[in-house]
Amino acid sequence: MTQHAQQQPSAGPPADGGSVSLGMPSLMGAFDDHNPPDAALVGDCVHCGFCLPTCPTYVLWGEEMDSPRGRIYLMKEGLEGEPMSDSMVQHWDACLGCMACVTACPSGVQYDKLIESTRAQVERRHERDGKDKALRGLIFSIFPHPKRLRLLRGPLRGYQKLGLDRLVRRTGLLERMAPQLAAMEGLAPRLGRPEPLPPRIEATGTRRAVVGLLTGCVQGAFFPGVNSATARVLRAEGCEIVVPPSQGCCGALSVHNGREAEAQKYARSVIDAFDDADVEYIVVNAAGCGSTMKEYADLLADDARYAERAKAFAEKVRDVSEILAELGPVAPRHPLPMSVAYHDACHLAHAQGVRSQPRQLLTGIPGLELREIAEGELCCGSAGIYNILNPEPARELGDRKAANIVATGAEVLVTANPGCLMQVTSAIERSGHPMGMAHTIEVLDASIRGLPAHELTAAAQHRP
Repeated sequence: MTQHAQQQPSAGPPADGGSVSLGMPSLMGAFDDHNPPDAALVGDCVHCGFCLPTCPTYVLWGEEMDSPRGRIYLMKEGLEGEPMSDSMVQHWDACLGCMACVTACPSGVQYDKLIESTRAQVERRHERDGKDKALRGLIFSIFPHPKRLRLLRGPLRGYQKLGLDRLVRRTGLLERMAPQLAAMEGLAPRLGRPEPLPPRIEATGTRRAVVGLLTGCVQGAFFPGVNSATARVLRAEGCEIVVPPSQGCCGALSVHNGREAEAQKYARSVIDAFDDADVEYIVVNAAGCGSTMKEYADLLADDARYAERAKAFAEKVRDVSEILAELGPVAPRHPLPMSVAYHDACHLAHAQGVRSQPRQLLTGIPGLELREIAEGELCCGSAGIYNILNPEPARELGDRKAANIVATGAEVLVTANPGCLMQVTSAIERSGHPMGMAHTIEVLDASIRGLPAHELTAAAQHRP
């Protein structure tokens, strides 16, 4: 039982009938008047309970206030004048933001918008304790900065080559002293060589589209092979690729953690970076990044200089599986006789609604057998930085996901998000049933290049 499961709901609306209208948030309540959770969206929830079996924290703890409808009830209380409390914040913080509830909800409740606006309020109006504040400060001083992440590659590779990572994990000392830092260390992938991309890559054969490519922060620094594979596949399918050197963080981690002003700054920079690229589409191979970039119009709606540009930009954003499915295949596929289990990254399946396209790409490969995973809608526990901030529930979810993946008997686990790759790799290693791990685009790249299946499996297994 965690501390979240032990929390009790805060008091209901004032008994004297003096609650504030949901249309007018109370300045004395939990929220200020800058984009509080929308009262109309809060009112859409009819408390039917369809969200409960899809919510990771409710599945773990069975606590009403750690379900989507429970968190919405707390938002309603805050709008009616209840002050923001530690209990409220703990329940909102415990949410992974996986958006499985959005998919499950028959009433169309836009929980994604509600939790994002609520978290922005929390970051402005709630004073976190020193330890939590320091950890979040450390995370946001590193992860949204591609250059800083690249600088970490050298020391991290040395640390791994000397076997210090295995030594630290065997002793368990770091986990006992600082579980969040231990979680961060344990998720670090085995690093290969850097694979920088040129600013422009010509299409193979007839040019079918001109696309921009987001290289990402964690993706670019820790999984450069995914970006290289993405470029090779797009090129083989007739795409000319533009890779703006000035691009930086898209702002996804900041958006999902309530750091609104920071997220807006990153979004403006990304829009500026792609401004002169003159591309038809902007291709993303990280689910969380794509989800946020498709919502730039909302993020910058109040910015007079960027609102229209953000809308035009968002309309061009495509996950790499979407653009490949839209264009249709021209490059020949060579057989890959292997079995793969496909894991739906939450911000691809639930937030973007992209489910069929990755499966279409995989089943289009001769000899490949696709196996579905039980409880596929349930988050693996990665959820951006959730697995660092909340290592215990993240580990439980990761182990549950790993057991379901291993049960498929597949040779390789395939997904479309760097966070999922790190989280699931760590969990599967703990299970004692190691298997190959790959991004969807790496599997397609191997087929187009005619690589043997064992090479793909060996390449995938370099991420411990």
